[in-house]
Amino acid sequence: MSELAREVVSVGTAGVESVGTPVSSPPDASAPPRRPALSPSRASDFKQCPLLYRFRVVDRLPEKPTKAQVRGTVVHAVLERLFGLPAAERVPDRAHALLEPAWREVRETRPELAELFARAEDVEAEVAEWLGSARGLLDAYFGLEDPRRLEPEACELLVETELDSGVLLRGYVDRLDVAPTGEIRVVDYKTGAAPREIGEAKALFQMKFYALVLWRTRGVVPRQLLLMYLADGQALAYRPEEGELRRFERTLEAIWGAILRAGRTGDFRPNPSRLCDWCDHKAFCPAFGGTPPEYPGWPDPGNAGTETVLDRAD
Repeated sequence: MSELAREVVSVGTAGVESVGTPVSSPPDASAPPRRPALSPSRASDFKQCPLLYRFRVVDRLPEKPTKAQVRGTVVHAVLERLFGLPAAERVPDRAHALLEPAWREVRETRPELAELFARAEDVEAEVAEWLGSARGLLDAYFGLEDPRRLEPEACELLVETELDSGVLLRGYVDRLDVAPTGEIRVVDYKTGAAPREIGEAKALFQMKFYALVLWRTRGVVPRQLLLMYLADGQALAYRPEEGELRRFERTLEAIWGAILRAGRTGDFRPNPSRLCDWCDHKAFCPAFGGTPPEYPGWPDPGNAGTETVLDRAD
């Protein structure tokens, strides 16, 4: 059995019940840029392929979002709004009613996403079918837990800490539950199916990142890291240990050091793998006969470690 799947849980009414402050939202995107930081998505990119990190962070090459990614963004938005409602209103019908407004808001923020359906013979029918699949994911969520029994401390919570080495870590937690006893549970929604091998390692890397930041900021090792896979209705839990997080901290410091060295020299090397088949930048990759753009130098401070909402919508 894999490391992440040691504990497979049915959350439901047995979940951690918590009390805390109202649900929070990410800060205004128009805020002044902050110093470069390492996020779980960008650290994972560099681990997977340094050249992919360069294409996304330094060159900022455009990537075409998929319908699955955008659906994930919409479902995440619905679940965030759901916990902003009074507990008694957190029911499936209410969640379904939040879907179209959430899609409208996402489309207004990024009008180009409407192009996902531009080639459909019947755009309205295809959008309706797509929203129907999102409803199915929400129904799967309700099969995993009863949100009426929970009062998260925060949703879409920005977490940030600076390690003793000076490395700044920054990321967004989908949901943070804090029990009356002070125990912390980190919850992450995944709109795909429970992963295997590479996907599982990436998910665990992300959750350990959050656990480390929370431990460093709050002095408490989270009791549980919980991933909810809505495509197949599975909930996978992992319990981190302090020694494990200390080792993981050294791993992140090593990754950031390697990023800075590559940034100084421009030497971001490709690391071909099975994941290359899904890379939008294959045409620029030397491993496949391509030529990267001319190296523009290290990016502006606000861009070096940023995540997008699509990064968090897997």
